[in-house]
Amino acid sequence: MPAKGVDISCVLTGEDLLARFTALDTFLTTHQALWKPRPFTHLQLPWEASYPELALWLRGRSLEEAENAHNQPADLAGAPEPFASLAALSAELSAVGELPGHTLQAAEHRLNVDVPGRKWQQIEAFASRLAFATQPTHWLDWCSGKGHLGRRLLGSGQQLTCVEYDPLLVASGEALSQRHHLRAVHVEQDVLAENASAVLSATQTPVALHACGDLHVRLMQLASAAGCQQMAIAPCCYNRISRNEYQPLSSAGTRSLLQLSLDDLALPMSETVTAGARVRRQRDTSMARRLAFDLLQRQVRGVDEYLPTPSLPSAWLEKPFAEYCCDLAALKELSTIGSPDWSALEAAGWQRLAEVRNLELLRGLFRRPLELWLNLDRALFLVEQGYVVRLGTFCDTPLTPRNLLLLAERA
Repeated sequence: MPAKGVDISCVLTGEDLLARFTALDTFLTTHQALWKPRPFTHLQLPWEASYPELALWLRGRSLEEAENAHNQPADLAGAPEPFASLAALSAELSAVGELPGHTLQAAEHRLNVDVPGRKWQQIEAFASRLAFATQPTHWLDWCSGKGHLGRRLLGSGQQLTCVEYDPLLVASGEALSQRHHLRAVHVEQDVLAENASAVLSATQTPVALHACGDLHVRLMQLASAAGCQQMAIAPCCYNRISRNEYQPLSSAGTRSLLQLSLDDLALPMSETVTAGARVRRQRDTSMARRLAFDLLQRQVRGVDEYLPTPSLPSAWLEKPFAEYCCDLAALKELSTIGSPDWSALEAAGWQRLAEVRNLELLRGLFRRPLELWLNLDRALFLVEQGYVVRLGTFCDTPLTPRNLLLLAERA
């Protein structure tokens, strides 16, 4: 439970950071048997024996019902316990306030050209939350792509350095900055390389909007070592790391008993709000076929365990179902698969997809708590480096579920 006296609806700062981390750590560790096993890879989940009524209820729901509840599993009504109790605690522990915003100066004419609408809205929302005690003089746009964020932040008398790994994006960014007559330097740099520290200096204010995994962690480490006075980071893709399991950053994280695999770290990323109907249908067909093949391979191999399969081109979904399974079996070097009832097997795959999606709603209750735990581990690391940190949201979830923002500045 949250520490007594902590206002869970506010932006997190000061002592609240550790208090909330501790509460979330207890919640996630205590219930890890409920959220770590993935329904996609298990025919029967370990927790179903403990909560048979809940398991039966979830398995009896349709795929459409699961889809409707996916983004807000805590709002699911009628589920047997312990679902409602866990949902209430999840919502309480996940609550975090919106960072104060300010009105931005109007963007220069055509500055948002070539930027997808949703991405531009995210940039605007991110930029409007950057309030520091001292006005930045030199922005550093980390993993900048073409530098759209940096150019939006750049004000009169300020400098901008955009750091990007992809030479094509660097070239495109340079061309855009020149077209807008902006004072920007675009640097081609692998930020994970040993020489990456050379692009940072204490006079810069680093910003990162959705830099993945190791990339934003690297920024925090290098920027704090360089003596940067302030930084702003909206993390993304926590599972995009070089190790096979998560290495905590803070002292509190290191003391935690929670051990996180790459599969665990992917849980926060399972919430999506941007896919269109065609993309969702393609995704569902792919998953239903994989689940059907999983039933087949268990029977063929005589081994009741999941067999990982590689990512397949979308063209595979245009194959007849039987051909899809035969080709995938060949890919996995299964010598013979017999002559199954293909229509019954395909139907079983769709039925299993409905069950998997509904069983995943229980895991979904731990999606935001885990993401907040990961962000608090980052926040506490920055506190240990001498920063005052504020953690809150910079936009509403429909714009992006990755809406947590860390603002750090030296006291």
